[in-house]
Amino acid sequence: MTLKGSLLGREVAPFYLSLLALLAVTLAVDAALHLLNLVWVGKWLGIPGVLLICGSFGYSLRKRKLISQGHPAKLLRLHERMAWAGSLLILVHAGIHFNAVLAWLATGAMLLNVVSGLTGKFLLRRAGVRLAATTQRLRDQGLSAQDLEDRLYWDSLTYDTVKQWRVLHYPITLAFAVLGTAHIVSAVIFWGWS
Repeated sequence: MTLKGSLLGREVAPFYLSLLALLAVTLAVDAALHLLNLVWVGKWLGIPGVLLICGSFGYSLRKRKLISQGHPAKLLRLHERMAWAGSLLILVHAGIHFNAVLAWLATGAMLLNVVSGLTGKFLLRRAGVRLAATTQRLRDQGLSAQDLEDRLYWDSLTYDTVKQWRVLHYPITLAFAVLGTAHIVSAVIFWGWS
C-alpha cells in the first residue's frame, strides 16, 4: 500500500501539511517583509486578518439559520480558507515581536483554534468515510436492516460522538475572540496616535 492510500497519507499527512503550510507561508511573508525593509506593514496586517476571520463566521451563521443566504458546503470551504488566510495575516502581524502577555495569549488561542478546527475537519471526515464504507460493505454482504443496525451501533455512536468535537472548538473560539478583542482594545488605547 502506498502512502497515498494509507491512513497516514489520507488523514494524518494533510492535517500536518495544513499546519506546516501555515507556518511556512507565515515565515516566508515575514522574511520577505524584513528583506524589503517593510516590517512596518506587518503592524497593519492584523486588521485584514481579523476581518477575514470575522467574515469566515458566515458559515456558522448559516448553519444556525441566523442567515439564509449561501450554500452550507460552499460556506464551509470559504470559512476554512478565510480563517486560514486571516490566521496567516495575524501570525505575520505577531511575528516574533511579542511585547505583551495579552498578545501571546491571543496568538496562542488563535493557533489552538486553528488546530482544533483542522482536527475536527479531518477527524469528522475520516469517521464519516469509515462509517459509509463499513455500511456499504455490510449491505453488500446481504445483512438485513436490523442486523445492519445492530452491527453498526458502536460505529454510529462513535461517529455521533466525533460530530460533537465542536463542544471543544466553540469555547476555544470564544477564548480567542475574547483575547483578540482585549488585544485590539488595548492596542487602540495605548497606540501612539501622535
